[in-house]
Amino acid sequence: MKAQEEPNPDFENLYKLVLYREELAKQAVALHQPEVQRLIQSNCRDENEIERMLDYMLDFCFNNDMLQLYRKLCRHLYFINPYAAVDYVNFYREMYDESYASPEPAKLN
Repeated sequence: MKAQEEPNPDFENLYKLVLYREELAKQAVALHQPEVQRLIQSNCRDENEIERMLDYMLDFCFNNDMLQLYRKLCRHLYFINPYAAVDYVNFYREMYDESYASPEPAKLN
């Protein structure tokens, strides 16, 4: 009979950290969702305000709900400044897309 192993404290700490990160992401979604809706519904054209919001959101795009908000706001920005929108798509890819090893970033056609 195999003796029961003691739980690895490093693993438990890592698990707690992951849970905390997920909880922070949920809070970030709840915080940013009304702001994204406001920017889109008011047809905000202030690039600085939109880009600032995208900057805040990017760190939480590992969360699918935040990613969806980020994509909505990028689409909104695309009609104001397509070059900036492409930059934000590339920022996301650099941070989260493991297959994004291409030296060619996304471009406008």
